[in-house]
Amino acid sequence: MTVTPWPRSVAAARAAEESGTLGTALRTLTIAAAIVGLLLIAARHPMIGRRLLLMIPTMLVVSIIVFSLVQAPPGDFAEMRVMRLQMEGTPASEELAADLRRNFRLDEAMWKRYVRWMGFEWFTTFQPQDTGLLQGNLGLSMEHEKPAREVLGDRIVLTVVVSLSTVLFTWAFALPTGIFSAVRQYSVGDYALTLIGFLGVSVPSFLLALVIMYLAKRWLGLNIAGLFSPEFATMPGWSWAKFVDLLQHLWLPVLVLGFGSAAGMIRVMRANLLDELKKPYVTTARAKGVRPLRLLLKYPVRMALNPFISSIGGLFPQLISGGAIVAMVLSLPMVGPTLVDALVAEDVYLAGSLLMLLSLLGVVGTLVSDLLLLWLDPRIRLDAAT
Repeated sequence: MTVTPWPRSVAAARAAEESGTLGTALRTLTIAAAIVGLLLIAARHPMIGRRLLLMIPTMLVVSIIVFSLVQAPPGDFAEMRVMRLQMEGTPASEELAADLRRNFRLDEAMWKRYVRWMGFEWFTTFQPQDTGLLQGNLGLSMEHEKPAREVLGDRIVLTVVVSLSTVLFTWAFALPTGIFSAVRQYSVGDYALTLIGFLGVSVPSFLLALVIMYLAKRWLGLNIAGLFSPEFATMPGWSWAKFVDLLQHLWLPVLVLGFGSAAGMIRVMRANLLDELKKPYVTTARAKGVRPLRLLLKYPVRMALNPFISSIGGLFPQLISGGAIVAMVLSLPMVGPTLVDALVAEDVYLAGSLLMLLSLLGVVGTLVSDLLLLWLDPRIRLDAAT
């Protein structure tokens, strides 16, 4: 029998196919433009070129460590699945465990699985089924029995949005606050900001999230958990109304995740700026009659920003891995809870791919901090040129 689909479904399928092709083309052009830009910067500044070359062996070593660590716990996914089925009262046998090991190639040697997971085999066959991390294939999730890309879905996009928003909030709050605290040393405002900084460093993020959720429910009658309202949480795709709803719910995870980081950066900025303000060139500039605000922003603040910017490298993976508990408390559809579930279930391919993404974020964050330092400090540009 031949089933004729509805015209509306055919049009929807064609529209989805066209949008997928357009999205792939835009993504390819964006990646190509980023690569060309990095190559141009590397040709102009050899230091950046050395950093780019060091990224290759660094990520290779990290991949070996990550794959070994996710394989380190005793047992494997097949044993965990059989044990879970037995606890639920479902009959399971060793034949099921053997089938799972054979289907997911858990009975092969570790080095063979590593080669296949990384995608090294693709360079000899050029077959789509042999792609791996090097080709952008995150692998197959054993727990969900489908590609890891489908398991993650929009979680990666939402994680990037929350992380970037948190970084912007951290900088926008920590930079002027640290400057004020250093300029008004030992004042009432300095003591108040120091107290806030100590609270931000000492209070866990998940506890702060629980307190804010309780106060919102107790005094305002609002349920502020999640990134979307119930009517948009299960809605596939994106629309303008869903985007506005995301912005309305984004402030809470940004505040919770960024409060501790901002508190630590305030202390760093205050200490660095105080050291710069005590140096002889500041005294000389004041004696020559340079206006205080111009003197502060042009010289000491720029010098104090170097350690501030160099901390970006560890900020991105810290927000994702450290925010896993916060994401569970606030019911956020982010990468952190998925990583925890994959580690508990010993879904080694999904867990390894997510850990590699976190490592890549750390390496890229270090590269971004190097680029910003190169643009900010002329001394670094001079050293890089020589």
